[in-house]
Order: sequence, then C-alpha cells, then structure tokens
Amino acid sequence: MLPRSGDILHVTREASVQFASPILFRVIRVHDWPTYDGWVWLDGYQLNGAGDAVARRSIFVQISGLRRIAGAAEGVRPARTQMRPPDPGRRRNNAARAPRAHSGRASTVTAR
Repeated sequence: MLPRSGDILHVTREASVQFASPILFRVIRVHDWPTYDGWVWLDGYQLNGAGDAVARRSIFVQISGLRRIAGAAEGVRPARTQMRPPDPGRRRNNAARAPRAHSGRASTVTAR
C-alpha cells in the first residue's frame, strides 16, 4: 500500500531500524525520488498521542513496514471547532452603511 497525502501511519521498526520507538505520522507528500525497491521518502508530521503535530519530518521507510491507522477523510480525532448557532439578538445591517462619496472628477483620455 503506497501512502497518500493525509494518511495517518503507524511507523515502527518494521519500516526502518530508526523507529525502535514507534511513532504516528501524518503524510503530507510521497516523493517520487528514485530509491531502493520497496522504499519511499515521506514528508509529514510526527503526531503525539492526542493527534497533534509535534514535529515536521522527512522519513525514509519500507512501504511493507507501514501500517495505515486512518485515511485523510477519517482523521485521528474529531475537529476542535464547531459552528455556533446564530444569535438572534445580533443582527448585521448592511443597509445602515453610508454610500461612498464620489470625487466628482472624471478622468478623460484624449487621442491625438
């Protein structure tokens, strides 16, 4: 499985010996750089347990050692922001704005 932008991956020692301590990684970009068969360069963010980005990294890993946790649409956690319901007591009245005054000068171009 070739990772895609937005995927959340569990990267362990199976992907590369440098990951003796596993990490969560959100993919930004998969490079098409020539490399060894079955290996790939990934750009992305290392995530903490809450799913927050803590470091931007480029990693060189074996594709077969990556475990996909979530796709781009699934994500790790729900969004933090929520839409507030409209406040009926607050109104925006654009009609109350005064129109812009025009300088009255006309610019003309005369052809010779």
